[in-house]
Amino acid sequence: MVETKGTALPSVLDESSLAGAEAFDVVVVGFGMAGACAALEAARAGARVLLLERAAVHGGTSSMSGGHFYLGGGTAVQRATGHDDSPDAMFDYLMAVTPSPDPVKIRAYADESAAHLEWLEALGFEFERSFFAGKAVIQPGTEGLMFTGNEKVWPFRDRVTPAPRGHKVPRPGDTGGGGLVLDLLAERIAETDAEVRFETGATNLVTDASGAVVGVAWKRFEETGVVRAGSVVIAAGGFVMNPDMVAAHTPSLGSKLFTLGSTYDDGLGLRLGKSVGAAWEHMDEAFITAPFYPPSDFVKGIVVNKEGRRFVAEDSYHSRTSFHVMKQPGSAAYLILDSAHMAEPAMPLCPLIDGWETVEEMEVGLGLPTGSLVSTLAVYNEHARAGEDPDFHKHPDWLAPQDQGPWGAFDLTLGSALYAGFTLGGMACDVDGRVLSEGGTVITGLYAAGACAANIAQDGAGYSSGTQLGEGSYFGRRAGRHASASTLPA
Repeated sequence: MVETKGTALPSVLDESSLAGAEAFDVVVVGFGMAGACAALEAARAGARVLLLERAAVHGGTSSMSGGHFYLGGGTAVQRATGHDDSPDAMFDYLMAVTPSPDPVKIRAYADESAAHLEWLEALGFEFERSFFAGKAVIQPGTEGLMFTGNEKVWPFRDRVTPAPRGHKVPRPGDTGGGGLVLDLLAERIAETDAEVRFETGATNLVTDASGAVVGVAWKRFEETGVVRAGSVVIAAGGFVMNPDMVAAHTPSLGSKLFTLGSTYDDGLGLRLGKSVGAAWEHMDEAFITAPFYPPSDFVKGIVVNKEGRRFVAEDSYHSRTSFHVMKQPGSAAYLILDSAHMAEPAMPLCPLIDGWETVEEMEVGLGLPTGSLVSTLAVYNEHARAGEDPDFHKHPDWLAPQDQGPWGAFDLTLGSALYAGFTLGGMACDVDGRVLSEGGTVITGLYAAGACAANIAQDGAGYSSGTQLGEGSYFGRRAGRHASASTLPA
């Protein structure tokens, strides 16, 4: 329907193209998590809403996810499972791990996080009041809470008291949880007067003489048209499925990675915004990961580069570890384990290379400089026996000497390990989703949410599982409310 490649910007239509067009208070582009939340809030506020979705069904990339929402500040699930948290602690943590933090956005997200969880549950489900204590990518069952970031990783654990904030919807496994929430959002939207048009994609924005966005052009198969809009909310996904945009902005997400996205994560929403002057932020950043755990015992091993040196605390959240792998020579790294902690997962993302009777033999087998791994492992083991890691401050829970031969190595190298990723860049916007120009001024009538907006998730080193769904749903709601308020009479 719409070209999924290329970096060209859509043309901007003049307001004269809206002669005789139907009118809506708010037009939302994209029926994923952010767009659905924006549409629902706008409709509940009394706006006449049109929701456009290029696919034949709702959901987008959000529906493919496991269903993690990064929420805290004292949620009902945290309280029920005995975990103390506060808005101030959540604020301090997010400020610490975000490269270019916006204190206004983070303050709002932290302060309203517990209430946002209640809003989500009011859609028709409940997060299980249970805690998963293990080290995993996502809860294996229906547990409602776990640590999904770097809260217990140095230096953050010394700055802010750690608290788990990864809230997962009650669906086992690592896929489909987001779809449960999207299905409920679709039901709630159907209870409003909002109009939903599937297989209908936005193609161009319409502006008036002042540059304000006042409408949207659309296409459905061979049919085209325009609608007048008091406000437009763009929530059309990222750009990971557009190879030309990836090559231009995030070449690290190239051919060696498995892309996490839907067909429509082609950057069209971003290009629509850019066509009317929107600024883009963090376009060179991506979430990239190839988790080497579970089993959680793997975290007790060491990760070294091809110089035989450690370069990251192994208990880091998996995308933080991967972020640092990408910065090593040749994006090469190896997980080293002794026989006491060795096990091979059924379907490893990071393949087992081999096993060796001695560390010296392993060093040769991996092609590492003579003596490098022997020295690195000796130093690590000496400190681990004392429960210390002066070099990278791995948490004592994950410290264990790797001194029981034989030894094995898993390959964490890009191109050998199966890395997956998605884009993090988006349109610059304020706390209410109003899109900003390169000069920092508000583009009247235009809002962005979800993967089209640059908010809290800015790089892989500071990412926590659930941030995309958490901020997408929260800031999507804010955008919908503000868009309706700016359109409807006071």
